[in-house]
Order: sequence, then structure tokens, then C-alpha cells
Amino acid sequence: MSDSQLQTADYADKLAPSQVQDIMNPETFVPPDNQPIPRVIIEFCDRCRWLHRATWTSTELFLTFPPPKLASVTLLPLNSDETAGRFRVWLYLSADPPILLWDRKVEGGFPELKVLKQRLRDNIQPGVSLGHSDKK
Repeated sequence: MSDSQLQTADYADKLAPSQVQDIMNPETFVPPDNQPIPRVIIEFCDRCRWLHRATWTSTELFLTFPPPKLASVTLLPLNSDETAGRFRVWLYLSADPPILLWDRKVEGGFPELKVLKQRLRDNIQPGVSLGHSDKK
């Protein structure tokens, strides 16, 4: 069976029996279900031009915690007076309130990736070594 046939078979399970999956027909596409967990949302001030920092942070988190350890990272640009200077990293583990892993204003700066990775690890994989990121 080809890769495209396998993909079609996987998605076909989500379709109603009357629908036929066609990977080239948008009318048969199945959107993702509820947001997967664990997931991270990075809020950042767009006016401060922190998109690059947010994308770099998301890339580093995905490299350290590839799916399914970390299911998704969402970047949330903000552009209002109330969110000026914001850089927050949230962790969602369930329907419970999210866990704030980092806030730039509270912590006094941007996260050291080593510290952010350790905080994330402590919540999604306690006790697992991060290798060189755990060394002092």
C-alpha cells in the first residue's frame, strides 16, 4: 500500500460512511479534532517584533520534545496597549487551567531555553534527563 493510500485509510476512519476520502479534494478533508495535549502557547508582543524569538523558542521546544511528547506549539501575536512587552509561555495538559511556564515581566527577561525546557520537562516528563541541558 502506498503512503497516500495509508493516509487515506487513516483519515477514512474519521469520515462518515457516506463520505469518500480523496486526498486531492478539499471537500473531503477532515479538520483536526480538539487541540491535542500537551500543547504550548507562546504569547508575544507583535509590536516589539518578537516573532523571531517566539519561533526560535517553539523550534527549540519541538526539537527537545518531539511529538507525541509535545503535541503542538501555537504562536499568539498580540498587538494592544495591554499586551505591550508580553512574552508568556503557557502549558496545557488537560481541560484544567493552563500552567504559566514563563512570563517575561515577572521573570525579568526572556527565558533561558535551558530553564524553559527544564520547566516543561518537569510537567510533561518528570524525572527524564535533558542531557546537557541538565548539567550545571
